[in-house]
Amino acid sequence: MLTHEDAQLIDYLHGGFPLDDRPFTVVGQALGWSEERVIERLQQLLAHGVLTRFGPLFQIERAGGQFVLAALSVPEERFDAVNAVVNSFPEVAHNYRRTHRLNMWFVIGAESPALASDALARIEDAVGLPVYAFPKEEEYFVELRLSAQQALVQQPGNIET
Repeated sequence: MLTHEDAQLIDYLHGGFPLDDRPFTVVGQALGWSEERVIERLQQLLAHGVLTRFGPLFQIERAGGQFVLAALSVPEERFDAVNAVVNSFPEVAHNYRRTHRLNMWFVIGAESPALASDALARIEDAVGLPVYAFPKEEEYFVELRLSAQQALVQQPGNIET
């Protein structure tokens, strides 16, 4: 469950993270919380799956690396086994299921385009299925900011008091 305070924390962090020696202290001061409380709430939100990730986003290409969106068409009876194999590769940033012929999508993150291609080939060999790669051709910045607090107001059954 998401509390009003958790929603306030998420909304505050959505717009940026303080570049400071003690960033959680800065966040806490802005919200009237202690540094420890900010860290504890973030850990709880991650542990309960309310947040799936907390960290920076990088433009890996500026450092010579590459992200590649990839997909597989996995027979239903093999899905769990293939999922485990794909997720075992350290280059796989995340993986998700879709209701489409290409029902498994994942992102490869590698230090170079050659290493990204190598990871895709190794995954293809390991699972015995063709991997469809969709490397980024052009990047667009679209800032989508959704208010967690507003979402709570619109769905009051999800509020914990």
